[in-house]
Amino acid sequence: MTSLQPYSAHENDMAVDAWEGIVSWRTLLSADQTPSAGITMGVATIAPSSSVVGARHHHAQHEAYYFLHGHGEAIVGDATFPVHAGSVVFVPGDTPHFVRNTGDIDLRLLYVFATDQFSDVVYCYDNEV
Repeated sequence: MTSLQPYSAHENDMAVDAWEGIVSWRTLLSADQTPSAGITMGVATIAPSSSVVGARHHHAQHEAYYFLHGHGEAIVGDATFPVHAGSVVFVPGDTPHFVRNTGDIDLRLLYVFATDQFSDVVYCYDNEV
C-alpha cells in the first residue's frame, strides 16, 4: 500500500491461507495488503487433533499470541504454557516455538508481529538445515 490511513475490515473479508487440515489463518494487517505500517496481525485456527511437532519454527521477529477460543499449549523454547481464551504468550525473536491444540474444538488465536508485512517474516523450521 502506498499511504497510511485509518482502516477497518472484518476477518471474513480477508483471504484464507492454510496448511490443509492442520491450521488456517487470515492476515488482517500487513502493509502489502492494507494501508498500515509497523505491525502485522492476523487470526489463526488450529483444528482439534491436528497439531504437528514439525510446525516448530523460529523467525527473527518477536511475536505475540492472544487466545480467543479453545484449549492448547504454546511451546516456546524449553517452556510449555497451557493456553485458553484470554491467555497471552510472548515469543522472543529467534526462539523455536509452536502451538498445539489439546482440546476437542478449534483453537483460535490472534497473532501479532512488530513488522510492516507478513512477507517480512521468514519461517525457519527445526527440520530444515
